[in-house]
Amino acid sequence: MLEIGVGRVISTDVALGSPTPSYFITADFGKFGVRTSVGRFTHYSTNEMLGKQILGVLNFEPREIGGVISEFLCLGVQYPKADRGDATIITQPAPAKIGGKLFQEN
Repeated sequence: MLEIGVGRVISTDVALGSPTPSYFITADFGKFGVRTSVGRFTHYSTNEMLGKQILGVLNFEPREIGGVISEFLCLGVQYPKADRGDATIITQPAPAKIGGKLFQEN
């Protein structure tokens, strides 16, 4: 089962070593710690991402992307009419507890 938690973006930077335009995203997941990811969320400015609550998969094995270890998968969907695969983040309409888990029904 996937462990999907709520995090808050605490820093973003352009991922210069990534094979496609991407950002390094660092997010605080509360009791699950501060983790880094690489994602194609470049329709946002790095400043727009700061402070946003995001949903991330926390129990995938870390993997190297662009010379950085990605420790969670930031969830998103393809940005409307994006031809390069850029994504928009998935977030909730109301603030949630940092580290809270996404409910999953079977």
